[in-house]
This record gives sequence, structure tokens and C-alpha cells, in this order.
Amino acid sequence: VQLQASGGGLVQSGDSRRLSCVASGRAFNHYTVAWFRQAPGREREFQAAISYGVGTAYYAESVKGRFIISRDNAKNTVYLQMNTLQPEDTAVYYCAAASFLNDHNVTTARYYNFWGQGTQVTVSS
Repeated sequence: VQLQASGGGLVQSGDSRRLSCVASGRAFNHYTVAWFRQAPGREREFQAAISYGVGTAYYAESVKGRFIISRDNAKNTVYLQMNTLQPEDTAVYYCAAASFLNDHNVTTARYYNFWGQGTQVTVSS
């Protein structure tokens, strides 16, 4: 599976932004897809994930209520709707995919086999 993330840019504090992750390859609907972000000097951190099948959503505590993850399997695309953005949300956002994840490892980067190239989101105050 190859992943292409897009939708980043420069926004102001309080704005919204939607990121897209388009996948190529077979059986996209068999993969859990997640968004991670990495700010300068910090480790890559989990933001949200959506499972294959029923599409269970998982969120980091810091983005619950602000970010919404969704998927359109017909378009091989996963979205991350980011609302009420703050300067601390500034980072490179990556999408990632993996199969055979469960509740215990879905938030852990090392379990994801496939990664997109990242898209920069910058939030000005």
C-alpha cells in the first residue's frame, strides 16, 4: 500500500483544516489507517486511527472533541478533520496503515507498516 497525505498549510489559531490520505494498492479497506504528527524536537505521536471493517475510531486525549477521522473506502481515502486548531498543533502530519491491529497497539507507530510522506500544518497565533 502506498499512501499520499495532503491538505496541510498555514492556518490561523481557531481555524479548521481537513487532511486527506489517499491509498493506492489493493484491499485498502482491510487496513487500519492512522494519523500521527511530529513537531520539531519531538517524537512522532499518535493522533487518531480508524479501523477496517466497522470503522472504529480512536483518538489521542489531546484531540478528542476537536479532530474527527473518517474513511471513504470507495475512494481509498481517510480524512482527518481538524477543528479549533492551536499553535501547539503545528507539526508534520503523517498517515500510516497496518493490518491486524487491535485496541492495544493501534496507537503505537512501530506497528504500522506503511507510511505517507507527511504534510506540514502550521498554526499561527
